[in-house]
Formats: sequence, structure tokens, C-alpha cells
Amino acid sequence: MTQSPSFQTVMHDPQWLAHRYDPGHDAFHLRHVSRARRAAMPFLTDEYLGNDEPLILRRVDAVEHAPPASPIHFIFHSAYCCSTLLAAAFDIPGTSMGLKEPVLLNDLVGWRHRGGGGAQVARVMDEGLRLLARPFSAGEATIVKPSNIVNPLIPAIMAMRPDARALFLYAPLEAYLASIARKGMWGRLWVRDLFGKLLREGMLGSLGIAPETYLGLTDLQVAAAGWLAQHQQFQTLAGTLNQRVATLNSETFVDRPGDTLGAVGRLFDLDLDPSAITAIINGPVFSRDAKNGNAFAPGRRAADAKSGVALHGEELEKVAIWAHHVAESAGICVALPQSLIR
Repeated sequence: MTQSPSFQTVMHDPQWLAHRYDPGHDAFHLRHVSRARRAAMPFLTDEYLGNDEPLILRRVDAVEHAPPASPIHFIFHSAYCCSTLLAAAFDIPGTSMGLKEPVLLNDLVGWRHRGGGGAQVARVMDEGLRLLARPFSAGEATIVKPSNIVNPLIPAIMAMRPDARALFLYAPLEAYLASIARKGMWGRLWVRDLFGKLLREGMLGSLGIAPETYLGLTDLQVAAAGWLAQHQQFQTLAGTLNQRVATLNSETFVDRPGDTLGAVGRLFDLDLDPSAITAIINGPVFSRDAKNGNAFAPGRRAADAKSGVALHGEELEKVAIWAHHVAESAGICVALPQSLIR
């Protein structure tokens, strides 16, 4: 008969990923995921983790036996901006480990929307971050790239982790809209779902768009409004968190990957020398599509963007003009302050 591992063994083995939180049973669900598997997956979601049964631990037991908190930093983003690639680039054994969209944080957002109390959610988030930041080797920092539906929790996350730094990564408005248009129906459904979540969080009210006109917005206007709401949040937080955060345009990242990795390393206080950066850029992370693992030929991203603009050019142009007017009226800078690279 196989004996179940002890709480101590499980919680001190970082291969046991803190995957989900079940508020009904006040329990964490853990999945056994090696470092190599994590690196190979675009996201740490059920779709990629498979159907293995989780190990379920009561929250109090998991927290009691967890090791002390390790350094943790964040890549927050507004979607379709190469955030998965950047997080993958910081899976550097001995230096840092990148976690790409852990579902545990999404669960806390859903719990809040279902009526979870603020103090309860905050307590579990604090403990959940501690469980996520269990490094594979001593001295490693954990770099978490949450899903962008977690963005409303950024103020609480950064308050709970006063030593954490954060990068706010975004695609330029026109590039973001072209990405959504290129994805067809599924992209348009996704932005409407995001719009609904941001509306629930009260993040759309300051854009100056009358609520009675929401149903009249086109899909790409909805996409632009969601981008603006997240952009406004990043702009506000950059002003309040000051030197703890920096902002980055995805086009700058693509054009200057070496400079970007070096600057992010300094922001997160990582020991990353030029030879390590060169090895990352010339390695497998930058040679394949971060989301599907397929080989990524040079120029492919630019070609995809160009084809999207060619197909949807008239709509993209009109929505971009509308969005810039909204941004100007709401005092939103389309180029965020505190740029990581100048």
C-alpha cells in the first residue's frame, strides 16, 4: 500500500504546484508538475496540466507546513503583448522561475465576484502567494505572470509584498486592436468577456463612455475600452508605486530583447550577466511561439500584424481614432510613464 506523502514533504517540494483554491472546503489543490513541464507549457492551466487528480490540502495544513516566503516579482499585462514570452525567458535555474498564469489567482477573482469577503480573499491571496513562491533552488526569485483578469487585485498584491517589483507590459493600442481583429470570433468574444469583468470591478466608469451606449459599441470599440481601462490603471499605479514598477511597450521588447532582459533583471534585482542574456535570446525560448511551441520564423510576427491590418484596416483606423479621443478626454497617456527602456 502506497503511503501518502507528509504535509512537510509536500510543502517543501516545489514540484507540488499550488494550482487551485476551493473556498467551499477552504482547501488548496496541488498538482505535481516538474520544472521542465512548467517551462514547456504556455500556461499553468488545466488544459495543459491534464486530468491528473490533485492533492487536496486544507488551507491551514498547507500554510502551517510551507517554507518561509521567497522573493517574488510580477509581470502584469493587458494581454497580447508577448508577456508569455517574457515570463518564459525568466525561467533561469538558480536565478529565477517564471510562473505563467497560475489559476489559483484567477480563483480568487472569481470568489470575489461570487461574494467572497474582502478580508477572507486577502488572507488567502497572501497565503497563496507564499505557496506559489516556493523556488526550486535556494536564492531563486519567483516571477509571476498572472492572467490579466487578476489586474484589479494589483494594489492588494503589491501592498502585501512591499519588497516585490512589477513590470506593466502592454501592446500599443493599434497593435492590440489588430491582434483582436485577427483572432476572429473568439477574439471578439474574449474582449466582451473581459469588458464584463472590468465593468464588475468598476474600472470602466472613468472612461466617460455612457453606460447606456455599451450595447451599441462594436467589438473593437469594446476591445479598445478594455485596453484603455487597464492602461489607466497601470498609469495610476505607476504614479503611486513609483520606483517599484516600470512600464514596457511590447514593440520595444521585440525590437530590443537584450536591453529588455537586462533592464527587467535589474528591476527584479536578479544576477543576470550579458552572457546569460545572450544565451536566452539565442536559445529555444525565442525560437518558438510562446503559446503553441511551434517554430517561430524571423519576421513572422510582423507579417501576421500586417495581414490583420490589411484585412480590417478601415474598422481599425476608425476605432483607433475614437479610442484616442476617449483617452484624451479621460487623461490617459497612450505611452505609459516610467518606461523600463528609454
